[in-house]
Amino acid sequence: MANIAVKPRTKKIVLEPHQVVLRPLVTEKGVHRASRQNQYAFEVNALADKDDVRQAIEALFDVRVVKVRTQNRRGKPRRYRFKFGRTNAWKKALVTLDAEHRIDFF
Repeated sequence: MANIAVKPRTKKIVLEPHQVVLRPLVTEKGVHRASRQNQYAFEVNALADKDDVRQAIEALFDVRVVKVRTQNRRGKPRRYRFKFGRTNAWKKALVTLDAEHRIDFF
């Protein structure tokens, strides 16, 4: 049998819950998801993974998280008069909560 080389685990940056969750995304689509499917959208730190997001949401809002889905959103090209630029890339997390838990933003 061949020996399989295992990569050693590298040290991960430890983020506090308030550093992981940057802001909630309150949009028309997000409010619909919150009321119907108990899902909430957040802008999160690009260095955070799904476990970090889960722990941060549970700590900040005192709820139980069932599922976390993440997206890396690309920045869009923008123009102002004759100047060209780009918006920043950012990370979005869709968090599904347990049926008996809710987050009230309003």
